[in-house]
Amino acid sequence: MTAMTTGSTSRADANRRRILDVALAELLRDPDASMDQIARAAGVVRRTVYGHFPSREALISTLVDGAVEALAAADAQARAGVTDPAEAVARTVLALWPVADRYRLLIALAQRTVTVQGIRDRLAPLRENKVRLLQRGLDEGAFASPLPAPALAYVHEQMLFAVMEAVNDGLLAAEEAGRSATVAVLTAAGVPASRATELVAGVS
Repeated sequence: MTAMTTGSTSRADANRRRILDVALAELLRDPDASMDQIARAAGVVRRTVYGHFPSREALISTLVDGAVEALAAADAQARAGVTDPAEAVARTVLALWPVADRYRLLIALAQRTVTVQGIRDRLAPLRENKVRLLQRGLDEGAFASPLPAPALAYVHEQMLFAVMEAVNDGLLAAEEAGRSATVAVLTAAGVPASRATELVAGVS
């Protein structure tokens, strides 16, 4: 590869990254932001944006992929070296929440364009980790639920989406949402509320 080609590639990558960063900020500020608005905010022509992303839906889809990657990284880091299943769940939800909170308006927007099933499919690897963790907790008696681990993982996922929507609708303060969501998830897994609250206070 020539130096000129390498330079062009790095410029294109930098442009793409800038467009994504600006698009996220613009869409969080205005969920109806057009590709023209995003191009102006990024300081590029409309053609440049379309050169990287053929449609607004493709741009949003790429942003959702980035959100899922960030969630997966936070999940892996939070669970590392934690042996108690209840503590592991508490740490993962608390670690995931700031990432999810950053993207919560995007996720609400993406449900109109990527589809709920598309988001669910992207979250499959995260869900598989949660299923294994929940199954271990059920086997060890840390959790108690009439639901099998895979179904309980879906319940947890939907609870977190619901809490994000509650924040979006002004029903819950954003600064309280992470701890509240973590206690709610733990109690849904059968952890007594007093223990869940104590655990969250201890790790947050």
